[in-house]
Amino acid sequence: MTAKRTALILTGGGARAGYQVGVLKAVRELLPEPHRNPFLILCGTSAGAINAASMAVWAEDFSAGVDHLLRVWENFNARHVYRADPLSMGISAARWVSTLAIGWLTRHSPRSLLDNSPLRQLLAESLDFGRITKAIDSGALHSVCITCSGYTSGQSVSFFEGRAEIEPWRRSQRVGAPTKISLDHLMASSAIPFLFPAVHVNREWFGDGSMRQVAPISPAIHLGAEKILVVGAGRRAEENTRPRSGIYPSLAQIAGHALSSIFLDSMSVDLERMNRINKTLSLMPEEIRREKGFSLRPIEVLNIDPSQRLDHLAARHAKALPWPVRTMLRGFGAMNRHGGALTSYLLFEPAYTKTLIELGYADTLARREEVQRFLEID
Repeated sequence: MTAKRTALILTGGGARAGYQVGVLKAVRELLPEPHRNPFLILCGTSAGAINAASMAVWAEDFSAGVDHLLRVWENFNARHVYRADPLSMGISAARWVSTLAIGWLTRHSPRSLLDNSPLRQLLAESLDFGRITKAIDSGALHSVCITCSGYTSGQSVSFFEGRAEIEPWRRSQRVGAPTKISLDHLMASSAIPFLFPAVHVNREWFGDGSMRQVAPISPAIHLGAEKILVVGAGRRAEENTRPRSGIYPSLAQIAGHALSSIFLDSMSVDLERMNRINKTLSLMPEEIRREKGFSLRPIEVLNIDPSQRLDHLAARHAKALPWPVRTMLRGFGAMNRHGGALTSYLLFEPAYTKTLIELGYADTLARREEVQRFLEID
């Protein structure tokens, strides 16, 4: 096993984060000691923040942590994440319609399209955040970081809990703040704009951490990572050609495009930047870097992304959603192949999440030798 400080970065993507669980399942299978945590630094954003915090809670037993995530994600239903019953959906729709129609008469506009209080209850019942401190004290965990986006300041704030020697950081629109990780941080980081309500943490209202996160790899570096495994929720390679389309994009297609811009694009750009820096540093002898006082250091990065388009997979399983949700999404044009991107973020149903887990598992084992080499597994 690697002696270097290895970080795991789990990105956002709503229901798409089920893919990450499949990757972790495969990693566990490759480990010679599956109970030992191979990722001393855990960083998560949006739905990835929930998975990262869960693994931090179970850092003293990595295998048990993977089992916990498998139990949750294999049995997910939309009702575990947001209220999907006819009454709740009807009330929400009525509020938005009245706001748009007679907004000048109402004093309080609705905060979100969906009520995600069931998710708060699920996390409160299943996660003991006190175990994070215990794992850090025992050495099973170095640090855990949850990134949120401040609606007032516009800053990307990475809340972290870790070893006492870790220094907070401040960069342009990016802040690292030491704290005790709590349920509010997870709810804030996973508050997809418009869909889920913002959460008040300390002095500011926060939303989904993927918003305005221009450098999603940087928190792991600030926390002292020497190697980084990034598990994404987009595609490993996009087509170079643009398909022809004479049909005007539906609201679902536009919303899915916007969400993909929030969740996927920043990581792709940051990975490219990271590879360029590593390549530049490799051309410069280490002695010269030390002599010139360069603070930059080469960091090995391995990226695992889905080998299939998750929006197409979501379109195949869209009928698994409760009928009130299907009715709402159909009005946006989301119940077809072209609107699958929006559906892929909300499809918390076993038919879809189990497919994502299987895909993450298969994709990781298909790169077995690469993963073993990265984790220095003999």
